Amino acid sequence: MRGSRLFALVPSLPLLVSAQCPDYLDYAAQVHEPLSTGRYNLSYQRPSEECRTFKSQGVEDTITRLESVIKDPDLYRLFLNAYPNTLDTAIKWKGYSADDSEEELTFIITGDINAMWLRDSSNQMQSYLPLLNASSDPNSIASLYRGVINLQARYLLTSPYCNSFQPPIESNISAAPNPSASDDTVTPTYTNTSVFECKYELDSLAAFLEVSANYYNATGDVDFFGKFHWVEAVQAILKVAEDMFTPTYGPDGAVLTSPYTFTRQTTHATETLANDGIGNPVANGTGLIRSAFRPSDDSTIYQLFIPANMMFSVYLASTSEIMSQLDNADAAALADKMSALSDSLRDAIEDYGVVNHPDYGKIYAYEIDGFGSQNIMDDANIPSLLSAPFLGYPVDADTYANTRDLVLSATNPYFMRGPAISAVGGPHQGPGNAWPMASIVRILTSDDEDEIVGQLKQIVSTTSGLGLIHESVNSFTPDVWTRQWFSWANGLFGQMVLDLEKRMPEVLGRSYQ
Repeated sequence: MRGSRLFALVPSLPLLVSAQCPDYLDYAAQVHEPLSTGRYNLSYQRPSEECRTFKSQGVEDTITRLESVIKDPDLYRLFLNAYPNTLDTAIKWKGYSADDSEEELTFIITGDINAMWLRDSSNQMQSYLPLLNASSDPNSIASLYRGVINLQARYLLTSPYCNSFQPPIESNISAAPNPSASDDTVTPTYTNTSVFECKYELDSLAAFLEVSANYYNATGDVDFFGKFHWVEAVQAILKVAEDMFTPTYGPDGAVLTSPYTFTRQTTHATETLANDGIGNPVANGTGLIRSAFRPSDDSTIYQLFIPANMMFSVYLASTSEIMSQLDNADAAALADKMSALSDSLRDAIEDYGVVNHPDYGKIYAYEIDGFGSQNIMDDANIPSLLSAPFLGYPVDADTYANTRDLVLSATNPYFMRGPAISAVGGPHQGPGNAWPMASIVRILTSDDEDEIVGQLKQIVSTTSGLGLIHESVNSFTPDVWTRQWFSWANGLFGQMVLDLEKRMPEVLGRSYQ
């Protein structure tokens, strides 16, 4: 479980940052001066310079430059706090492999949990994509990217069905305890010395391809991908994908052996799989890949999870271009395989993932089982249906428009409405809790200025004065929230601001008071 801390704001005296570097989990829940000069008096939340976990002059220059672009003092303070949050707080260790002194490794924690998620770390790096360029400097954003890709490759070669991992042995950081996973029964088996949790999520595999494609597209550094274990990691991913085409029943009706099973002793239905760990039945013949869990780390109801198949299709195509350029005996065949699978998944999504809704017409389903059952909803976590264009998936324009209308309405059972904030949430934090991440995705996928301005107003006004992006906010009581230190959401906010600067700069010149 990625994290669920419920807070109500308690006024306190400003906490002074010292050279002892206080735990950021505690630090981020306090108010620190100087406050912003807007009506929300947002706290300053950056650690002192000596306590920041990675320094980038490019990020600092961007923060300084945006001060003259963002006219609203509260919106600017939120950007100043949020955009550098991963670099300030979450680069837990950076170094080199014990087996190869040239193989860079970067261990990034998700925030308040001392473990590295494939999905989160890829997205945390994506926040700095606008600043990524080719560089051999070990203190560069490019070096961080290479380290993430190399460490993720190691994890995938060890436990390709798992989603979050322990620090590498080279870091000398102790493994993080995970009481929630202590009684898990998982096939294939894994070791707690390297794995923090082993929930199979198709989007986690897609995230490795995503961070790889982002690095290549920004730097053109194709040679990097042939140096270490990237090709083998892709092969491991393709093996999982192939295995997870396995349906529940064979042609004669016999129950087939599932390549992956998961059970947990829990009172939360979303923390385990039905039918003794195999999940609800999945039909053969759709051409879609099963996913046991969603990007929220909640279990799927129907395992043919459409957003993850969309994401996997997109980044298979992108990384097949990398593979095709490598001087490797298997590369050409692998590239063809990746490209073909990308195409077939896109066809399968449009054939089986599009359903007719009585009120909205053709829409993308969130999940299906191939037997005719459909889960009509959306969740805040990326990949989501709302985020499909942001991921680069070539949506059918009409189908996506219909889907978007449904997702942002009361017809979506997890669209949280209230006077404080209205946004998609999800079962991870339950009814009533809207996720600002979904508001950010809504902005990233909209060209409607009024819609964007409305979402920005809600985001700025619901940080409880703390000046960071919460995981979720009670839609009626904004001082009740979960998870203050969630660096992916903070980085995504900064990424969104930089996107607006390019395509709709006038929005950043407005007041949000």
